[in-house]
Amino acid sequence: MKVEIMSSGFGGQGALTIAKFLTKAAMKEGKHVTWLPAYGPEMRGGTANATAVISDEEIASPIIGQSDILFALNQPSLDKFGPSVRPGGLMIVNSDMCPNPLGRDDVEVVNIPLNTLAKEIGNTKVLNMIAIGVVIEKRQIIKFETIVSDLTKFLEKKNPALLELNIKAIRKGMEFVK
Repeated sequence: MKVEIMSSGFGGQGALTIAKFLTKAAMKEGKHVTWLPAYGPEMRGGTANATAVISDEEIASPIIGQSDILFALNQPSLDKFGPSVRPGGLMIVNSDMCPNPLGRDDVEVVNIPLNTLAKEIGNTKVLNMIAIGVVIEKRQIIKFETIVSDLTKFLEKKNPALLELNIKAIRKGMEFVK
């Protein structure tokens, strides 16, 4: 199994965090991983992105030409990276920020109102965790328990309330696509 992931959105939406948490969880599960974020002016509101590769075997390069999974958190991300999703791939599209679909029928598209769902949970910063819940349910590239363990270690002492919101957000994403 080898999965190539592109995660992209406006700086501050958590696109880089999606790829980071997926790779951290996969690594804990004994998989080989790479994570390659794009830093720079993107962090100030432009479009930021990160690639992740998760594999059962060693990975030759962190650079991907096509992705198996795309997280498009805004329209510029969908426009830029949507055409390079492999046929049969998965596009998780934030329908609140992507009003113009690409119209591809050779990939599975999950249009999900991430901003709206995050507001319902109580914090717009958890929209990335909702997206992670979608990919856990749809592709099982990592286990729910593994990411919860990672989040617990990361947030338990720092911000327990945010930990509960993040777990709730992952579950919300999983439930959305069941």
